[in-house]
Amino acid sequence: MRKHLSILLIAALLASLMFAVVQAEDWDDEEISLDALLNPVTPPPGPGDAPAPVEEPSPSPEPVLQADGSVLITLTAVGDVTIGRNVQHSGASIFEKELKKQNGDINFIFRNVKTIFEEDDLTIANFEGVLADSYSIPSSKKKNDYLFLGSPSYAEALSGNSVEAVTMENNHINDFGDGGIASTIAAMESVGVVWSNKDHMGVFETNGVRIGMLAYQIVPPLRSDELSASELQKVVAADIAEAKETCDLVTVSFHWGKELDYAPRNESPYSQITLGRAAIDAGADLVLGHHSHRINPIECYKGRYIVYSLANCSFAGNNKPSDMCTFIFQCRFRIKDGEILDNPFRIIPCRISSRSDYNDFAITPFTETAKINTVLSTLTNKSNVKNLEYAVTNYPLEWE
Repeated sequence: MRKHLSILLIAALLASLMFAVVQAEDWDDEEISLDALLNPVTPPPGPGDAPAPVEEPSPSPEPVLQADGSVLITLTAVGDVTIGRNVQHSGASIFEKELKKQNGDINFIFRNVKTIFEEDDLTIANFEGVLADSYSIPSSKKKNDYLFLGSPSYAEALSGNSVEAVTMENNHINDFGDGGIASTIAAMESVGVVWSNKDHMGVFETNGVRIGMLAYQIVPPLRSDELSASELQKVVAADIAEAKETCDLVTVSFHWGKELDYAPRNESPYSQITLGRAAIDAGADLVLGHHSHRINPIECYKGRYIVYSLANCSFAGNNKPSDMCTFIFQCRFRIKDGEILDNPFRIIPCRISSRSDYNDFAITPFTETAKINTVLSTLTNKSNVKNLEYAVTNYPLEWE
């Protein structure tokens, strides 16, 4: 019986194939495969046909809750990322030479910290420079020693290594005027990196938590069109209040202080300590600082951290800075019902280069105890400066 059924099935299949071959004579000798005949492709709907069903988008993943119903958000912050060439110098730049050594792979700058960035929820850096294919130098900048310019493609180093956000309020973002700023913004947006400056709050949402990022600069000597510390304080407070209406976490980044300083200044016009604490008073959950190119102490004020200077991260301005120490700052926020229950921090001491003999722009965590202790002792020794009574006394290297 089974044998007869098999014969009948084969006969039916051959008949259908013969019918298809006859029909194929009108197909301009188009090659027809057995698979195509047995598995025909459904043609697109015609004018009178019913539209195909539309697939619903997948719902956003639910936040991963802790045992107490809270959500953990790990935020990583690093200092100045200044990559590209200084157009005030002719010939190939030190960064371009190193990039050539790396076979043109711009990702080399973060190769030794990529895993750290990937394991958090948000990494934020201060991007200090311009990304553009062409440029013009404003008259007010023509005598500057440093004007940093990179290719718009360099933004891929950020997105490709889990740097989700950048602050762009600093004294080099306007090296090439409004055109340079617009080009840099476009480069960031093209790779999905969130950006912020004094006119634009960056917003990043992760694990059900909405994070607002504000950014300002106060780098003396101030121009006539720049705000004084007291004026800036009012603006920052108003911006924080507005951000708090829509965001669960609010960070404030300041480009401030004096270059090469190892501790914040509070005399006018710097007012770093006053501004940092005022931001916390206004509701900021974290204050991040940069500009001095040197590490500065951290304060814990009213349960919130003020990181006065994150120093450099990847810095193409010098092939052998006198101090290549830096650190990565991480804060882990535990949030429940819109309230921060806890926010421990840790630091990862680093060198801004994978080498000690020259700067190759690849930030690298220290492994030697002596080097780690150098960073820790620098931070603790500088915590004794005047008016820094809330300076932390312990810099944990692991989560506590």
